[in-house]
Amino acid sequence: MDRLIYTAMSGANMLTQRQDTIAHNLANSGTTGFRAELDAFRSVPVYGPGAPTRVSSVETTTGADFTPGALEKTGNALDAAIDGKGFFAVQAPDGSEAYTRDGSFVVGQDGTLQTKSGFAVLGDGGAINVPPNNTLVIGKDGTVTAIPSGGGSQTVALARLKLVNPDTSELVRSPDGLFRTRSGDPAPSDATVTVAPETLEKSNVNPVDALVAMIGVARQFDTNMKLLDEADQNATKATQLLSITS
Repeated sequence: MDRLIYTAMSGANMLTQRQDTIAHNLANSGTTGFRAELDAFRSVPVYGPGAPTRVSSVETTTGADFTPGALEKTGNALDAAIDGKGFFAVQAPDGSEAYTRDGSFVVGQDGTLQTKSGFAVLGDGGAINVPPNNTLVIGKDGTVTAIPSGGGSQTVALARLKLVNPDTSELVRSPDGLFRTRSGDPAPSDATVTVAPETLEKSNVNPVDALVAMIGVARQFDTNMKLLDEADQNATKATQLLSITS
């Protein structure tokens, strides 16, 4: 009887985690450059005296869906999107290098090019400092050029965005939403990565698919709850029979 309880209980527990992941993805369906989180589970035997046939569900290594999202032209000179594979390199508050597909850039109060989340955007030589009274133009190769706002004709190439294309199997998502290499070592620049200027990449989460998945998980959870209830009823009836026969 308790074999059914183990199976239903562990299955219901994993389904709640799956539902949390789907809800998180759905909440980020409008987040620029967001990559949907993935869940994976496997069955593991429960070891111990008298429990060789019990099986429990556990979470395996999770990942992300790196399918590119749709590109949307914005007309904003500070917006940029990766055209194809690759990532922008940014600097996290702890000084580590991390990677994102979010190219909605702004100029911070300290004059550095940043993401809207406040992470410093890295060029091949480090953080990119923007001179005051200048507008920026981002080229397809990632070159950041400053143009005087007063109408001057002199332009200055400030830096080239650090564009990387590491193996996605070697990337892990951090709690801050950025990706980092498993080893923690910075990924090398990749000259083949191209940029779509004045464009942003949408989230690759399909809201309709996410809603359908939520409904499916809810039904699976209900099934596990019914199995637990059935196991409880069977145990009650068995106890009653044993009481009668004794």
